[in-house]
Amino acid sequence: MFCNFSPVAFHVFNFPIHWYSLAYIFGILFAFLLAMHLRKTIEQNFNKNMKGDIFKISSKDDLEEFLNYAVIGIVIGGRLGHVLFYDFDYYITSPAEIFKVWRGGMSFFGGFLGSITSAAIFCYYKKINFLHFADLWSVGVPIGLFFGRIANFINGELLGKESDIAWAVVFKDGLTRHPSQLYEAFGEGVLLFCLMLFFAYVKRVYAYKGGLSGIFCIGYGIARFICEFFREPDSLFSYELLINTGLNINQYMSIAIFALGAILLYIVNSKKHIKEH
Repeated sequence: MFCNFSPVAFHVFNFPIHWYSLAYIFGILFAFLLAMHLRKTIEQNFNKNMKGDIFKISSKDDLEEFLNYAVIGIVIGGRLGHVLFYDFDYYITSPAEIFKVWRGGMSFFGGFLGSITSAAIFCYYKKINFLHFADLWSVGVPIGLFFGRIANFINGELLGKESDIAWAVVFKDGLTRHPSQLYEAFGEGVLLFCLMLFFAYVKRVYAYKGGLSGIFCIGYGIARFICEFFREPDSLFSYELLINTGLNINQYMSIAIFALGAILLYIVNSKKHIKEH
């Protein structure tokens, strides 16, 4: 299979609309719709006493208002993460390129930190419980990751390692490679989304603030850590780290996110244990 798609999905009055931009737009939109639905589900399933503990947290208007904060946090954080951690030497000599986000070059880890920062600021000023607010949004994040990885594949970026497997893809460099972007779309997107739906709507983990966020962090950390074995390092530093330690920078960041999730679930289980006794 050859991957030689145009990064432009279509034009509106001669203005190009890139697949990458659409991935972010639809990803954030779906995460918002799921957050709204989950909030409504929680409201319907908790009695007044329990709701008094949780619903000092967020309203429908809060979720709608946060959309602007989410976009700013994700875009700025994602772009700065890419610039600082993956291609600093290039951008320091061509600073104007930093603003051309439609060409790709966004870091999940930067976007993750950016969205957390914007959510923390928003929740602080709105007097909203941060962990519950994060739980509402975490369920839909894998959908955005799925769209983003598909856009990476279309753009022919974040390439996989060379391989002669039957489903290898020939990218613009003429080499046959693992379609690592599709591996990540499946692992970080489809599988993680199904996992989040299961724990949100079947296990009702939303009853414990931070539970869904913890599950997301653990699931993402595992999926990303595994997929990185099929992907080329993103930078010279990451490559040197891989040679010297056997793991690249993304895998170390995945371990950090996994650890964050484990801490959240430990706290959740401790509170659950105390409540039950």
